[in-house]
Amino acid sequence: MSILLTPELLRNPYPMYDQMRAGQPVAYMEAMKFWSVFGYDDVRTVLSDQARFSSGHGHEASAETAAQKSAQANSGFSLITTDPPRHTMLRSLVSRAFTPKAVAALEPRIEQIANELLAPYIQSGKVDLIRDFSYPLPVIVIAELLGIPSEDRDRFKHWSDEVVASANAVIGEVNPESQQALMEMHAYFREIIAKRRIHPQDDLISALLLAEEEQQQLSEHDILAFCSLLLVAGNETTTNLIGNAVLTLLEHPEQWDQLRQDPQLLPSAIEEVLRYRSPVQAMFRTAKEELEIGGQTIAAGSRVVAWIGSANRDEHKFMNAHTFDITRNPNPHIAFGHGIHFCLGAPLARMEAKVALRVILDRLPNLQRINQDLLQPARGFIVHGVESLPLRFHH
Repeated sequence: MSILLTPELLRNPYPMYDQMRAGQPVAYMEAMKFWSVFGYDDVRTVLSDQARFSSGHGHEASAETAAQKSAQANSGFSLITTDPPRHTMLRSLVSRAFTPKAVAALEPRIEQIANELLAPYIQSGKVDLIRDFSYPLPVIVIAELLGIPSEDRDRFKHWSDEVVASANAVIGEVNPESQQALMEMHAYFREIIAKRRIHPQDDLISALLLAEEEQQQLSEHDILAFCSLLLVAGNETTTNLIGNAVLTLLEHPEQWDQLRQDPQLLPSAIEEVLRYRSPVQAMFRTAKEELEIGGQTIAAGSRVVAWIGSANRDEHKFMNAHTFDITRNPNPHIAFGHGIHFCLGAPLARMEAKVALRVILDRLPNLQRINQDLLQPARGFIVHGVESLPLRFHH
């Protein structure tokens, strides 16, 4: 097992990040055959300088087996693995669904879903925040946006978990179940796409099919890839954002009280959770040419991992970087990435987290953990969160 996958490190990678920023802010990890970048400025450069760093998978990534390459090709997460001009075209087509105005229109429905999810647990005074609330909430929202039945959400959960864990293949943990999950997910979406071609609805898949017909620029593969991306990225990250927010606030009860007394602080509290416990810890890039960063020379074709979780705790960028402060301002975290690949769903994730926390503050008084057992970290070194968070509350 790679050192990057030990439960201790997945639970708390921050001491390791501190050590790397202090000693080797740009380091080659021989076992994994990739470069790692840990400091804020360098991470931001790797994420946003598309002239030198490609979002594609590169040709000389020797750590990858043929099977892994085919898995990545089949996953076709085309929006996050393409460069301009193709990326620009794909993004402009799908971004209409995620404008601030489109997202604001979803707020009443998100609030309704949040209240419905908590309702069955109010009497008992117990809830598993992840399983019962922060997982289903974003999945139902995404399912409704795409126009797919949200009662299939157990399958979505399984597929998402497998796809996110498949990133571990890069550090030597190959998982045949991830490949199977991708195939099942694509077969599922193919069937929905076929139905929408015959009977369009007022949903995102129908809108993408219309764009495909009008522009001839969007292939079925693109639509498939986008649906997969949205289902995985749209739920896994928001689940972890909500879970990390509650976990961190429970660890800082004085700030929980402050938030209860002044709900206006919610947006700023969410930004601080994004910085302090980033739901996405790392993103991959490929060096397009031989280049130098942080005093190290990186060969063309090398894989580079930008450690967002480390950048957001960089003392050179954030005063008291290891202090959780819901009033922090300014807060230039890069939890949603930076540059042309800045997370398309950021407005939706922020809205879902804000509504979720508002409903939790309102309906789950005196919230605390049921026990102090060690929490099981979410699978995959790319993401950061917990699998389960059993809580109790009383009126």
